[in-house]
Amino acid sequence: MSEKNELLMYKGRPLMRKDNIVYYGSMADSHIVMLQILETQKEGDLDLATKVSVQLQLTDPAAKSRDRIVKKSEKDGFYTALDVGCVWLERALAAK
Repeated sequence: MSEKNELLMYKGRPLMRKDNIVYYGSMADSHIVMLQILETQKEGDLDLATKVSVQLQLTDPAAKSRDRIVKKSEKDGFYTALDVGCVWLERALAAK
């Protein structure tokens, strides 16, 4: 059985969830992606995300909250949003 403190990983980066917000990436890096589930649809006994907000954000604590947002978009479906966020994060971290 896995430990309680193990992080869920996607493409080598951690995924952390708090309610309807999912953070992708490490706070030790210069950027992270925030995915906010805006709408869900009931599919059997599961809630599937139908509208998701994606934001590429700076992790600099000195920056104001509105200045941290580098890019943002809305996507249909969680996987599409995560895929876009993954590309944005890879490009932002490669541009260091």
